Amino acid sequence: MGFYLTIEQVRDLARGAAVLGTGGGGDPLIGRLLVEEQIRSGKKIEILDPGELDDSGLVLSTAMMGAPTVVVEKVPAGKEVVTAYRALEKHLGEEAVATIPMECGGLNSMVPLIIGAIADVPVVDADGMGRAFPQLEMETFGVYGISGSPMVVADEHGHCSLIDTGDDNRKMEKFARAVTIQMGGSAYIAEYPMRGSDVKRTAVWNTMTLGINIGKVLREANEFHRNPFKELQAFLKDTIYGHGVVLFSGKIVDVERRFQSGFSQGSARIQSFDEKHELKIDFRNENSVAYRNGSVVAIVPDLISVMDEETGAPITTEALSYGQRVTVFGISTPEIMRSPEALDTFGPQAFDINHEWEPLEALSPKDWSVD
Repeated sequence: MGFYLTIEQVRDLARGAAVLGTGGGGDPLIGRLLVEEQIRSGKKIEILDPGELDDSGLVLSTAMMGAPTVVVEKVPAGKEVVTAYRALEKHLGEEAVATIPMECGGLNSMVPLIIGAIADVPVVDADGMGRAFPQLEMETFGVYGISGSPMVVADEHGHCSLIDTGDDNRKMEKFARAVTIQMGGSAYIAEYPMRGSDVKRTAVWNTMTLGINIGKVLREANEFHRNPFKELQAFLKDTIYGHGVVLFSGKIVDVERRFQSGFSQGSARIQSFDEKHELKIDFRNENSVAYRNGSVVAIVPDLISVMDEETGAPITTEALSYGQRVTVFGISTPEIMRSPEALDTFGPQAFDINHEWEPLEALSPKDWSVD
């Protein structure tokens, strides 16, 4: 059933979406503040279950595009994504009945909520990634046959670029990335025009409420002085994600990052508190692979989230810094993201990782602990 967001749910969603963002997707704090402002001004934001969508209704996916590092310095006003959304409606000659998140992670869990508030349309409780990924073709919508274009890219000045590459979603990503770089490294998009029936078939269902509930679990763990990681594990068992596991705990001893080809790329090294073990994480906007003592313990598309060792607060890749005491937590992806078609689109090879995908529950069946 659909419901209207409260400010407390927005705050829980921002926290939970940062976990699902696996380090990327943009800082949810910025989007959260924009959404809270809309609610305080009297706007209502409806979250709609995918099953309630009209099969023939037009749905547009909306998001921020670009490097999360840039967004921290180039804070959005909120109107940018509305410009993209309206421009795509105009091009298609049809009003959309709802918007749907491109991804449920980070800032991009919040961007569609701004559309929901300003354009007064429902936000579908689902998304196209089940986490965050760095590239536009890496969406379950595209994996299961939806064309990402025509799409619109917009900047803070009201400039728009219409991109139409037919059913070639990889080329669409390249064109949109080039435009985004010219717009200053971050921009706002409307893409993957589809029908309600397409959403039901291709989306990862109920990820908005999942994010809200993850955030609530972490908040209540701190309020009642419980172990946030044990609480998160227990919650995930009854979701489509299923498996959550502690991969490592320690202190960050080195972070290397660079802005390259429109992405924030790099790695982080974490040393165990007894200084006998090390975990290395590689990231491209999002964390993509984790090596413990040289062996892979989690790999994309499964989720790798770096979290505060005491509170469980998620830490984005642009916020990683020397000396932080962290716990690295792995979450398995839903089955819709594990098909051969899905792995061909956003499996390890898409990130230039020379390792075959293995499910998290096989690589890391139980919590890591120092021997």
